[in-house]
Amino acid sequence: MTSAALPSPARRPSWAGRNYSLLTAASVVTNLGSQGALIAAAFAVLQSGGGAGDVGLVAAARTLPLVLFLLIGGALADRLPRHRVMVAANTLNFLSQGAFALLVLTGDPRLWQMMALTALGGVGQAFFGPASEGMLMSSVNGTEAGRAFAFYRMAMHGAGIGGAALGGALIAAFGAGWVLAIDAAAFAVAGALRAFLDVSHIPPREAGGGMVSDLREGWREFVSRPWLWSIVVQFAVVNAVVAAAEAVYGPLVARDELGGPGPWGLALAAFGAGTVGGAFLMMRWKPRRLLLAGSLCVFPLALPSAALAVPLPVTALAAVMLLTGVSIEVFGVSWMTALNQEIPEDKLSRVSAYDWLGSIAMVPLATALAGPAQSAVGRTSALWGCSALVVLLTAAVLCVPDVRRLTRRAEPAAVAGCEVSADAEGAVGRLG
Repeated sequence: MTSAALPSPARRPSWAGRNYSLLTAASVVTNLGSQGALIAAAFAVLQSGGGAGDVGLVAAARTLPLVLFLLIGGALADRLPRHRVMVAANTLNFLSQGAFALLVLTGDPRLWQMMALTALGGVGQAFFGPASEGMLMSSVNGTEAGRAFAFYRMAMHGAGIGGAALGGALIAAFGAGWVLAIDAAAFAVAGALRAFLDVSHIPPREAGGGMVSDLREGWREFVSRPWLWSIVVQFAVVNAVVAAAEAVYGPLVARDELGGPGPWGLALAAFGAGTVGGAFLMMRWKPRRLLLAGSLCVFPLALPSAALAVPLPVTALAAVMLLTGVSIEVFGVSWMTALNQEIPEDKLSRVSAYDWLGSIAMVPLATALAGPAQSAVGRTSALWGCSALVVLLTAAVLCVPDVRRLTRRAEPAAVAGCEVSADAEGAVGRLG
């Protein structure tokens, strides 16, 4: 009599190598903490006696060093082992956020102290972001890269939604200081996970001509590809006008036309659900023309501004935000797959830094000008203007031949002078 075969233990998908799994787990941990900490930082400022302007100053204190140090962070991450840059950045974030939490829990924090500690967090993010993106892209290659990126983004967005909800509840129950302390602990845990990343499959970097030379080399790589710089320029403006619409005009429309902050919170939750749904879709869909499919899905980003301009009822606005969330994930996964496929491994972090810089550089300016624009032309006209800019810039990008023609390759290209082995540790088949 033979015994029935026992079921084999569940195995990770072929594209989820060791590095990829560590990166995903660490990013989920930090997103859970960071989303709640964003809310906690604002409440810490308000509870210390600050106003809306002070909240804006603390937010700007994080953005400014992020913009200033991004390119240096990208060059450094292509020069040093990326996991060491990531761990060092996480350590800085742990120390700065821990000090912020201690100030809030034990005393009366001053505005300049909160700004200084938040600025240190921005410095850490400037060095972490390009290194993280380069590390993720070097951990995935091949035909399943798009699926890997989609799962990574789905996990990130899910953690972000959960972190924001949990953070709000914890602030109400225990206060902002404890949420900031949890975020500091999350950075420590994530840094410990990232310390175990294996970089043995990445070819050693040859000695270069210095930081300036590295930056120039990254710039040449960036400007030599019309599809790359044209989309980065597009999103410099698109991200700026979308941020102005959602961070400034959205709450105002909700207050004046929709019944208060509740409906706007519902709309933002629908957007978050859409991003998770879009990532889930991209785990199954592999568009052959990566950037054509992705760029066509940028057009719906014009819809939230238009919906606020009308304004649509809450249920219709939530439906628009849901669709927008799905659409932006189709673009995001397609964009990451194109970068993974086309950019040499030894230049990934520098190119990523230029991408990040383009994505955030104009956001503070746009949000600062949103109020004056409303005073000059009216809120409705300003919102229609935001929609028009998204449509016009996306149509212009589709006129770039490389955007329409770039296709998904069945096999990874040779990168940085070598072919990445399909069975290399963590390099099975990649990520702001």
